[in-house]
Amino acid sequence: MDNSAKISQIRTDYTLHSLHKKDVAAHPITQFNQWLEEAIKAEVNEPTAMHLATATKAGKPSGRVVLLKDTNPAGFTFYTNYTSRKGTELEENPQACLTFFWPELQRQVRVYGEVKKVSDQTSADYFSTRPRGSQISALASPQSYEVANREVLESKVAETTAEYEGKTVERPLHWGGYVLVPHEVEFWQGRASRLHDRLLYEGGGNEWIIKRLAP
Repeated sequence: MDNSAKISQIRTDYTLHSLHKKDVAAHPITQFNQWLEEAIKAEVNEPTAMHLATATKAGKPSGRVVLLKDTNPAGFTFYTNYTSRKGTELEENPQACLTFFWPELQRQVRVYGEVKKVSDQTSADYFSTRPRGSQISALASPQSYEVANREVLESKVAETTAEYEGKTVERPLHWGGYVLVPHEVEFWQGRASRLHDRLLYEGGGNEWIIKRLAP
């Protein structure tokens, strides 16, 4: 079925907000936190969901949606299996991009930077707050590797659950956090007639310049 004609007619004119240099914070993390808070208050679906783009050393890209778990002056933190595809690619090539999209607010944020592992203690502290089922799954699932069927996964989860009955589930060494330290952060606000507002922060640490980009 050819849906090209139908798809080409899907249009939305963005008229909710505007974005001006005089109104934004000097630091991109501060500005991001303001927008994230507005997304949460607006009850945006999955406000912390972000697309994480990684690439191999040879430049072969891949992407997936993960959840933001912390922002601080260092950057944007998320957690995963270090032996997964994204973990393997970040080991080879620690450059990555994040994209947040909040359609209810007609806003998008893109972040480019260098990814580093957080400390073992930070990973352990966060792991201890996860629901027990999620802790068990982190131990049982060989993330990104082929399995014969779902029954294999469910059997492994059942075995791991029985093994840890009455015990604290400790963080496995192959699981932990990354922080993306930003070098560029772009804030995009939809505007009418596709004349969108785009403000780009460039720099690092506490030294940032802000540029307006054409849509």
